[in-house]
Amino acid sequence: MIPQEIIKTKRDNKVLSQEQIEFFIKGVVDESVTEGQIAALAMAVFFRGMNIDERVAFTSAMRDSGDVLSWENLDGPVIDKHSTGGVGDNASLMLGPLVAACGGFVPMISGRGLGHTGGTLDKLDSIPGYQTQPDLDLLDKVVRDCGVAIIGQTADLAPADKRIYGIRDVTATVESLDLITASILSKKLAAGLDGLVMDVKTGSGAFMEKHEDAVALARSIVDVANGAGVKTSALITDMNQPLARAAGNAVEIVETIKMLKCELRGSRLEKIVMALSAELLLLGNLAADQEAAEEMLEEALTSGKAAEVFSRMVVGLGGPSDLLENYDQYLPKANYLSEIKATEDGYISGIDTRDIGLAVVQLGGGRMRADQSIDHSVGFTEIAELGQKISKGDTLCIVHSKTQHDAELVNDNVANSFHLTSEEPEITPLVVEVVR
Repeated sequence: MIPQEIIKTKRDNKVLSQEQIEFFIKGVVDESVTEGQIAALAMAVFFRGMNIDERVAFTSAMRDSGDVLSWENLDGPVIDKHSTGGVGDNASLMLGPLVAACGGFVPMISGRGLGHTGGTLDKLDSIPGYQTQPDLDLLDKVVRDCGVAIIGQTADLAPADKRIYGIRDVTATVESLDLITASILSKKLAAGLDGLVMDVKTGSGAFMEKHEDAVALARSIVDVANGAGVKTSALITDMNQPLARAAGNAVEIVETIKMLKCELRGSRLEKIVMALSAELLLLGNLAADQEAAEEMLEEALTSGKAAEVFSRMVVGLGGPSDLLENYDQYLPKANYLSEIKATEDGYISGIDTRDIGLAVVQLGGGRMRADQSIDHSVGFTEIAELGQKISKGDTLCIVHSKTQHDAELVNDNVANSFHLTSEEPEITPLVVEVVR
């Protein structure tokens, strides 16, 4: 077998065998398959698709391309959550500590930004000293000590996916249902999970904008994961506006800390976090029913247990011990702050959420190339919400940028991403559907 013949098979809309897939993934790891060949296969899969057997084989080959973790002598389930990505989506940073505070163990393998969406690892890289890619011994220690470690792929976990992931980001193949399924699950299966809940986004800021596409992805992930022995369900959630009131890296860490300290209550972000966390407690048999799960999570948040777990995780992975109290001293700040103001009265009836995510990238908070470094200080805060009543001159958001010139480059696009009407709009429910 040679890589170009495997690419040709999929290009011509034929089914790849398990042997072909395993051969190609082995080449991805030992680099006998080139970056161009990976991009070519990704594009072929994007247009031609894979059947369920190909997806299972592709996922399993990427899982087995490195170590598969085994957790022994834990007094609770090993469970995790993954999101398909959005704008202002820092739910993982709250969910991991909350679930750990309720008795779960969460070895969360996260990724960097893809396209217009922010990456959990890029946000954590805002914290000085925090090791987003520790060795497996440190991962094991932190998970056992405090119940959660949010990290990136080490060289030992699903290394094939790590290489493919970066290439997808810069070759317009991110949205492939097949590649998303394999990428997510190869990491999760390698983490040795008992249960997984997926947050599949739909709407203007999601990769799967259409509801039917989100359902298809949720079903693909649930079917492949359960077939591999991991209890999995999926929540299809709304991404027609940024999930948090902030979008960027350090600015989302600030919002996470404020929410864990109960300084921000009742937000859309908190509601999504609670819904996903409750589903995880049920999957892990940590709660008898939905009501019991919600009560456990509320107690973990208001008692300060979740905030304490977050702090211990940060310290365990090399970050400052007083981050929660003195985050303003540690997190990077943008040089220039400016406001984007409304030019008319009305209710916010629509937000082009993808455009806000792309503006973060344009400011330097995301990547246009796989090897590009990012500016963790830039982004947006105080982002106005759908349904909010606005008067002319009110702030739609605050821009955090390196220079005034950078802010001016994104101002018009961001301002135009907010659509106003004279009548109050109907808002899509946060949780649109549950797939089990």
